[in-house]
Amino acid sequence: MKTILKIVFFIGIYCFYSCIKEVTTTTILSPNQKINVSFFLSENGEPQYKITHKSKTVIDTSALGFDLKDVPSLAKNFKIIKTKTNSTDETWKMPWGEQETVRNHYNELTIELQEKNTLARKLNIVFKVYDDGVGFRYEFPKQEQLKEVIIVDENTQFQLTDDHTTWWIPGDWDIYEHLYTTSKVSEIDALSKVNHESLAQTYIPENAVNTPVTMKTADGLHISFHEAALIDYSGMTLKVDTENLLLQSELVGSERTDYKVKRTTPFTTPWRTIQITEKATELIDSKLIVNLNEPSKIADISWFTPMKYTGIWWEMHLGKSSWDKASGKHGATTENAKAFIDFSAKNNIKGVLVEGWNTGWEHWIGFEDREGVFDFITPYDDYDLHEVVRYAKEKGVEIIMHHETSAAIGTYDKQMDKAYQLMKDLEIHSVKSGYVGKIIPKGEYHHGQWMVNHYNNAAIKAAEYEVAVNAHEPIKATGLRRTYPNIISREGLRGQEFNAWAADGGNPPEHLPIVAFTRMLAGPIDYTPGIFNIKLTPYKETNQVNTTIAQQLALYVVIYSPIQMAADLIENYEGNPALQFIRDVGVDWKQTKVLNGEVGDFVTIAREERNTGNWFLGSITDENPRNLEVSLTFLEPNTTYTATIYKDGKEAHWDKNPTAIEIEHMEVTSTTKITLKLAAGGGTAISFIKK
Repeated sequence: MKTILKIVFFIGIYCFYSCIKEVTTTTILSPNQKINVSFFLSENGEPQYKITHKSKTVIDTSALGFDLKDVPSLAKNFKIIKTKTNSTDETWKMPWGEQETVRNHYNELTIELQEKNTLARKLNIVFKVYDDGVGFRYEFPKQEQLKEVIIVDENTQFQLTDDHTTWWIPGDWDIYEHLYTTSKVSEIDALSKVNHESLAQTYIPENAVNTPVTMKTADGLHISFHEAALIDYSGMTLKVDTENLLLQSELVGSERTDYKVKRTTPFTTPWRTIQITEKATELIDSKLIVNLNEPSKIADISWFTPMKYTGIWWEMHLGKSSWDKASGKHGATTENAKAFIDFSAKNNIKGVLVEGWNTGWEHWIGFEDREGVFDFITPYDDYDLHEVVRYAKEKGVEIIMHHETSAAIGTYDKQMDKAYQLMKDLEIHSVKSGYVGKIIPKGEYHHGQWMVNHYNNAAIKAAEYEVAVNAHEPIKATGLRRTYPNIISREGLRGQEFNAWAADGGNPPEHLPIVAFTRMLAGPIDYTPGIFNIKLTPYKETNQVNTTIAQQLALYVVIYSPIQMAADLIENYEGNPALQFIRDVGVDWKQTKVLNGEVGDFVTIAREERNTGNWFLGSITDENPRNLEVSLTFLEPNTTYTATIYKDGKEAHWDKNPTAIEIEHMEVTSTTKITLKLAAGGGTAISFIKK
């Protein structure tokens, strides 16, 4: 009996100490249980995590924490106060987008931490684990011991497990207008790109990369790093330790402050995102980034309609006309605008963009003091704004406003309400904004917290006036289009205009097959496709667009945006039968199917237009010709479609014969298979119209 009592006693003692023993680790699985996130504290109380996919490590032990100004770092000596889990499986509707409905399915883990020392500061870390990746962020609860948080560095780590193949651009604090480099992680040398030619300041203080940055492992897994819900925070680049294969967050800073972010508790950081897929195509399928944003805060967005547009823009890059009137070849005249309106009305194109309409272009670039240069409500005297708007309405066409700020933020902020009010009075519902040049005030960068707030606040204010914003020279897209669906598109990459004036030969054929798996993962791109005069004669005979006409058509499907420009001059479209695809192609989609693709090589995407049931397909390749077989199983069963195929001609080549194109018509069903024959730098575009 005594022996039994002793055993019971010792079991009781063991249970007591086990119950009060500090919990230092916890895990969460994805809904399909393929991805496992482990969170744990090191021996010194440092928060760390690890991610596996099918039991194979994808992100090895990586630290989390912050360096703060004038106070100890938030980096160690933590204990876990509480953990909680939650599962969500919901469906929400996109007002416009790549698909009509989006499933938001994830498992969530929240870890509440508190320091063991006398400071006793609190920090929460939240993981949302999807079948195609992970998002996590920091939460700073309201607390007496930490009212103001001044972040010098965010030290979020991503410890890679091997020297992956990587598609990257340098971690530039001002621009994303770089060509992608393909290399191993150990070979990343962003500092060699500092002298990149650009209209903006270029500043790369560390060997870092911009996000999204995409990688492929030796066994074929695809990983892409980015962020979601970038609000009142600095944009994140990823510093690269090439020897240890370690990525670490490097926030964009400012020369006006000695910190990166300043906030008051309570607040949350943006989500740090890791998309993890077995196929490259599944990266494009993923809606992880947009799902990590809050639901829409705009009750009614019906005033914005996705559209194709033409405009007074490409001719300036060619040198046919200019933005300013003093040059004697002003592009934004009433007569020229009406010509584009007539062309658009005749060709099922809803919008016309007019750049160079307002006074100030004589002094917009090359001047250190650009404050007060632009007037966003006063047109040049050869552009009758009210007459152009009246004429456009008569023809059923919308004018797209243009606001080039020249990065003089004070001037734009002062005039913004008047500029938006003018648009509302004229029933103009979309604006293309630009931020070319070094930010004024001096010392700020395009992607720092101060400018992040400006870009976001400009879009939020625009919604009050029923204005949608397409920002150029922007901050990165991080899925905020869900919360503010008037954020319709943005540039944020090396765009079409580089083909017209870059001294390095323009964008190579591999550029867009890389963009589809990198930049496009972040959100819609205003790339301005549709150039038919590939050799740019007679204006820029030393430059050209390094694609075929068939690929230019395919881009309307491959590179997503709810606004798509027919960017070429009117005279280059007239009489060309390939224009019919631009007339027909949709811009707002019910569903999207990524049929095939490999990063930097090729990609084929099919999209179903909302309301019509018609499908459109786009396929593009790099400098290598390819034959790709596609099955049309995405089409509605037991339904016949008329397929119009715009394909590269037999001798087509992006340089030697870029304008060779053939157009074929055939009847197809969901059981049909088609072989796409893509020329070097070429593509195929197909419309499937229900009979």
